[in-house]
Amino acid sequence: MLFAIDIGNSNTKFGVFDGEKLISRLFIPTRRDQTDAEIYEQISETHRFEFEAFIISSVVPQLRNAYEKLAEKLNTKAIFVSKDFDIGLKNRYATPETLGIDRFITAFSAMEKYGAPCIVCGFGTATTIDFVNKNKEFIGGIIAPGMQTMTDSLFEKTANLPKVEVKKPASIFGNSTVSAIQSGIFYGYIGLVNGILQKMLEESNENPKIIATGGFSKLIAENCTLIETVDENLMLEGLQKIYEKILPTKHTKETKIKQNPDQNRI
Repeated sequence: MLFAIDIGNSNTKFGVFDGEKLISRLFIPTRRDQTDAEIYEQISETHRFEFEAFIISSVVPQLRNAYEKLAEKLNTKAIFVSKDFDIGLKNRYATPETLGIDRFITAFSAMEKYGAPCIVCGFGTATTIDFVNKNKEFIGGIIAPGMQTMTDSLFEKTANLPKVEVKKPASIFGNSTVSAIQSGIFYGYIGLVNGILQKMLEESNENPKIIATGGFSKLIAENCTLIETVDENLMLEGLQKIYEKILPTKHTKETKIKQNPDQNRI
């Protein structure tokens, strides 16, 4: 089995793969001070598999040591994906060293699954919208605050405005402070996404597939006609594909579910 791990700013996603098949998923909140023991405790009752490796995307460098220790505890290895990996996607960023690994992996995964050219929209703590051209080159894109980040910032930076749930309001005309904030965040965000995608289509002069992923992807895609597909497992599947590419000669012996619940298990 392969353990794919996506360490994000707000949440960490885990996926167990049997070959190419995703057989189990788990989400836990990300804390920068988490220890390997704390992570193990949160996931140990869910996964009891033998893993041949951890394949990890992380935007939280403070957690690298904890996951390396966790892998060592489970008698396996932790592979942190780097932009230096040769996976068939060229990085054309002007400052390639500053490109977030999460953006690179989701772009690669979208390219592999849906073909090039493509645009991949990641709707999480931050929103990223990135373009891969027909030559399988990562050209770049945009970074903006995510919907929840905008809502939280409005609450934190004002004295009298409440914190509200992010959702589609009944009308653009908010008739209370709560619904007015919801309307501003939601419809403002739909306008932002539509405008950016339209501008990318105009400047690229290509006909890309447009894919959305991340926590708010479904809500936004349902109200944005330019988005064609929502793929919630894009990052985890991308990690699995990268593992296959970088270890073409890895052993393929059948792995087993552990029988002894007291030994190293997840």
